[in-house]
This record gives sequence, structure tokens and C-alpha cells, in this order.
Amino acid sequence: MASSDGGTNSRAKTQSQQVPTIGIFGLSSQGAGGEDGGYRPTRRARLKRLRQIGRIAAHFDVLHGLTPVTMRLMFEALGPTFVKMGQILSMRSEILPEAFCRELSKLRADADPIPYSTVMDALAQEYDRPLDEIFASIDSTPLGSASLAQVHRARLVTGEDVAVKVQRPGVRETMVQDIDIMRSFVKWADRLMGSRAQVVDIKGVVEELWQTFQTETNFADEAKNLAVFREFCRQYKYITCPKPYPQYCTEHVVVMEYVDGISVSHPGQLVKAGYDLGEIGTKLVDNYATQILDAGFFHADPHPGNIIVRGGKIVLIDLGMVGRLDGKTRSVLKDMIFAVGKEDSPALAEGLLRFTGTSETRPDDYSSLLSDLDSIVQEYGKVDLADLNIGEYISSVMLLAQRHHIKVPSSVTMVARCLVTLEGLLDEFLPDANMVEIISKHVTSSTNLPDQLKQGSKKLGVETDKAVHGLLEALAESRTATRMLTRGQLRTNMQIVGSEEPLRQLSDMVNRLAMALIVVGLYVGSSIVYFARIKPFFFGIPWVSLLGYVVAFVLSAWIVLDIIIKNRASKRRQTRHKSS
Repeated sequence: MASSDGGTNSRAKTQSQQVPTIGIFGLSSQGAGGEDGGYRPTRRARLKRLRQIGRIAAHFDVLHGLTPVTMRLMFEALGPTFVKMGQILSMRSEILPEAFCRELSKLRADADPIPYSTVMDALAQEYDRPLDEIFASIDSTPLGSASLAQVHRARLVTGEDVAVKVQRPGVRETMVQDIDIMRSFVKWADRLMGSRAQVVDIKGVVEELWQTFQTETNFADEAKNLAVFREFCRQYKYITCPKPYPQYCTEHVVVMEYVDGISVSHPGQLVKAGYDLGEIGTKLVDNYATQILDAGFFHADPHPGNIIVRGGKIVLIDLGMVGRLDGKTRSVLKDMIFAVGKEDSPALAEGLLRFTGTSETRPDDYSSLLSDLDSIVQEYGKVDLADLNIGEYISSVMLLAQRHHIKVPSSVTMVARCLVTLEGLLDEFLPDANMVEIISKHVTSSTNLPDQLKQGSKKLGVETDKAVHGLLEALAESRTATRMLTRGQLRTNMQIVGSEEPLRQLSDMVNRLAMALIVVGLYVGSSIVYFARIKPFFFGIPWVSLLGYVVAFVLSAWIVLDIIIKNRASKRRQTRHKSS
């Protein structure tokens, strides 16, 4: 079983620091969010951590610039907080050049293991009873060691094989301190330069880091995520996750089922075991589309170490980082996928503006937004799905949104990172699966006739509501006008110039148009009844549907005959007029 700390492994040399934490520029312990377990560090501890950061920065000679490799190495040396920061920055191409983003995306190496005795001491502190009442044995060799936690195989006294994930002692305090120091510097930069003068949103990155910290360092939440995700997987035969043992899970320890299988990072072993890599990739991506677009609850860190194949099933482990999307966000994402496929820049703009809740109000630079979206649609909308780089596409959209001051929800940013990670996994280990094509097919197939009717009915309801309000406003205005007219305060003059012939032709056009709309309504309504299979039937066709088709056909024939007859009559009148 592979292990990670929510997908963020790093070889951090200083991560097991016991140093207390929090900022230095007048911020209290609540400045880091107020959820640090009541930890209140001393000023001496703050200065000690700052000196440590300064020594590491000096070692890598940051004043003379950093290469992509030296930046990655420096983040690893600075510890888990900066490893997380590097992983977030790897998705922010508007902040760092692409070469740096590519290098920082490698921040997943194993960390130096913590001593077995330290692990046992940490477990002893978590439980209020002797460990031998819970575990029959605990393997001294870790299955994996990451920047936030270490995992050991164990056996419960009841006989089950389990994996025990233990949080590194002191890691929460270190991360709280580091994040608060970052917040302090951001606040200082705001005062010095002003927020408008900053080219990139560093504050947003730090806040995203804080949210990630809160999610990944509370192992009780991970145990709940395992239970929820396992329930979601019950409807699928090909995917699952480890079973949690909640009675043994705490804020710093997770006990879950031990999974012994083949990681997708070993495609050769999968092929040798008889698995089809294309099938694995297709099912994995299609299920991710279901998680994101349908369920709104998804595993947010699909790196190779977190995906195992066992007994014909894909097993997703390590649910320390999950994403949640509400119905509105899922709807917007689907609309934006269709918009790119149809090369519809206005629809793509509507989607971005719906994130801010201002889709009804156009920003002052709306034309500029459309122009920029046109360039993205032209660049990516015409590309074959097999050649589309979804990472570059998402980065382009995110950069454009920031340039136009459109705040994209953090949950969407998490989706973006998840898809980029998944695409990298497919490119490296499962090349037979095309992610964009699979997701597009999923979206298309999931929008069946009942869904289309439901969406159409909803849209019709909205438009009807607008029409009714418009009619009421018009009636109110007409009431005022009528009152003014009866009081002699309003006079109207109306004169129709010309013969009666144009009015008669206009009347015929309106009548034909009305009849045509009725015919269309009959055809559409009859088709809905046909697909709904409403009884009784007549020769296999619902009689209501058949009656609608017959009436629609008769009216169609009447419209055609009326047009032919009146055209001939008009030509005869024109001939008589010319002869006279």
C-alpha cells in the first residue's frame, strides 16, 4: 500500500521541527484562522523559526536568483508548509514561469522517516488505554513516510490487517507558524505597495494554503471522508476505497483497511497481471467525471501513489484532501465544457460571471473579456481532443479570470489542480486513455432526454417569470397613461398611411406564423408523449401522441395550401391591374 499526506510528499530535511509557531508583525494566534488547537507560541519561538528560514534561504543564495531545481530543493528543506506552497504554486502559471511550475510539480518525493519509537509514543498519547488492547502487532518498517504523516502496517487484536497513518509530532504547530509568518509578510507588502499595485494574488495563495492545512491535518475528517466516499463507491463494481475503523481514528491518527495491490505507477506489473491499461484509465476518468460533475464530492489528489488496482478494482487511498461542489458550480462547469466545444465565447463568459453572481450585470470591460475568450476558444476549441493540453487550457482560463477581476471559487481551483494531476498520470502511466474525450462523452451521455426536458422546463419557467414581471410593469405604465388620457393630460394622434393591401398581407403573415407555432408545439408535445410511452396505445403509438401528429399534419397541409391559393390570387390581381 502506498501512502501520502493528502498527496503531498516531500523530502523535507527540517520537517520534524518541534518549533512553536505564529506571526511576528503584531498578529495574534487567531490571525492564522483561530483553529490551531489553541496554540499560542512565544516571540522567541517565532524569531527562532524566522532565523531558520533565513539560514536555509541564504544557503540557496536566494538573493542572486533561483533556478527551478534550486527552488524545489529549498522548499523541500524548509519543510511541509513550503512543500504545500510549492505544490499550489505549480498550478499558478500566472505567478511563476512554466519551467518553475513543472519543477515544483515534482514535490512528491518521500520524506525522511521518523523513528519507530516516536511513532509508538505518538500512538500512546492518542489512546487512553494500552496499545496491545488495540493492535496485535505494528510493523516497525513504514509503508510510506511523507511530510505530514507516516504509515505503518498493523494487525488489530480482532485479526484485521490495517494501515495506521500517524501525524508527525509538531507538524501542525510548524505549519501554523509558517502560514502566519507568510500572512504577516503579505500584510506588510499590502501596506508598502498597496493591494492594487501587486501583479499577482499572493494573498490568495496563502489563504488557499491555510485551507489546505486545515483540511489535511485533521485526520478525523479524513476518516469521515473515507466513510462517505466508500458509500459513494457502492454503486460501482470497479472502484472503491479503504474501509475506515472510526473507533480507532482520532485527530492525529487514521486506522483504515490495508490495501495490497499494484500501483498505477507500475503499468508493466499491471499488464503482466492481465489488466488493460486503457480500460483502467477510461473507468478512472469517467468515475472522476461522475465525482466532480454529478456527485459534487471528489478525491482531490489523484497522484499515482494514491491509486491502486486490486482484485479487478481501482482503489483510491488517502482521502485527506477532498473537494466539494454545490449544484450551481457543477452546472456552471458543465455549461463551460459545452461552450468550449461549441466555440461559444459569450456562453463561456456567462459561466465565468456566474461564479461571481453577476451574470445579469455586464462588467465595464465585457467586450474586452469576450475578446480574450475568443482567443482562448480559437486556440483550444479547434484542437482535436487527443491533442488538447487541459493543463494549459485551465491555466489560460484562470489567468484570464484573474486579469478581469473575476474571483473563481477555491473549489473550482481544486478541480483544476485535480484534472491537471490526473492528466499527468494518464500521460505517464496510462497513455491509452484520453481524459478530455472521456469527460466530454460523460457530459453528453449524462444529459439524456428527461434531463433536457427538466433543464428546458426550468429555463422556460425563468423566462416566463421575466415575461410576467414585464407584463405587470407594462400594465402599470398603461394605467398611468390611461389616467392621464381621461384627465386630458395626454393626447395621441395615430394615422395609418397607405392602402389596405400591406395591412392585409401583414395580417396573413401573422396568422400563418401563429399557425406555424401551433404546429411546432403539437409536433414537440406529441414527441414528448411518444418517448414518455403514455398509455393507451394505438398500433404501438400513444393515442394522444398520434392525435397530435394527425392534427399537426392537417394544419401543416392547410398552411401550405393557403399560401399556394393566396399567391395565385395575388398574381391574378396583379395581372388584372397591369392590363387595366
